[in-house]
Amino acid sequence: MDVFERDFYEERRRKWRRSAFWRGFLLAAVLALIIGGLTFSDSLGVPREHVARFEVSGVIGDDPDRDELLAEIAETDTVRALLLRINSPGGSTAGSEALFESIRAIAEKKPVVAVLGEVAASGGYIAAIAADHIVSRGNTLTGSIGVIMEYPDLTGVMDYLNIGLETVRSSELKAEPSPFRPTNPAARALDEALVADGFAWFRDLVGTRRGLSGNALANVATGAVFTGRGALENGLVDEIGGEAAALDWLESRDGGITDLPVRDWTVEHDEPSVTRLLGKIAATGGILGEISRGQGPKLYSLTR
Repeated sequence: MDVFERDFYEERRRKWRRSAFWRGFLLAAVLALIIGGLTFSDSLGVPREHVARFEVSGVIGDDPDRDELLAEIAETDTVRALLLRINSPGGSTAGSEALFESIRAIAEKKPVVAVLGEVAASGGYIAAIAADHIVSRGNTLTGSIGVIMEYPDLTGVMDYLNIGLETVRSSELKAEPSPFRPTNPAARALDEALVADGFAWFRDLVGTRRGLSGNALANVATGAVFTGRGALENGLVDEIGGEAAALDWLESRDGGITDLPVRDWTVEHDEPSVTRLLGKIAATGGILGEISRGQGPKLYSLTR
């Protein structure tokens, strides 16, 4: 091989090494961009496909921010399913109704499973039956299918302190009930009708969602609380277990869910957290808490 041929082949080898280097560099850059893009999208709150986890805890009330977040879950294509964790004694009947409807809107588009914690009673159970499948711990307290309205009677204290109250109102039913005067029979009958109507809605909802009727429905719609084991025997839940059992059920519905990450979706409220905490503390006081905040009485689906 003469000098010219040797130089020719040497130059070709140098070009091949340079091209191999750049090919490797470009491949590494592409992989870095892909991995970085996935990480970047996660940091922006736009993750890849996943199972959304949403927690219902504390006293349930009307919460537009919560309902807006649940609507976003329903419309987000990367959310393949919803895992609903419930640890709530209930709350207002209207607030529980709004939560139920928001969860059902998700269930129309993707599977929803509920996992019951320490307590999922009354309004908490209304949230649970919005799911397609309910998993309960054996010692979860659940059920409490009923409605309550209560308010204080301060007339004895007023008599003791010799305090009177003058009221001008358009009718005997206006501003009833009031803690400052005895409830008249007509107002009492109206309150009982409101409770009966709310209870009929709750009972029928349980019957429809859990496939219960007749004595089977009557036996659970007594306001009584059941353990998870008792709830399973009475058809109020589907199985005993925890989050692992819930994920197994989701995977049985959609094999594509297998090995997907579970990501928490949480509600962000504008008001300070201390204010919300005080509001929740007041809410646990039932109607007394509501009167103290000037909101008036409400129907409650709240375990007692």
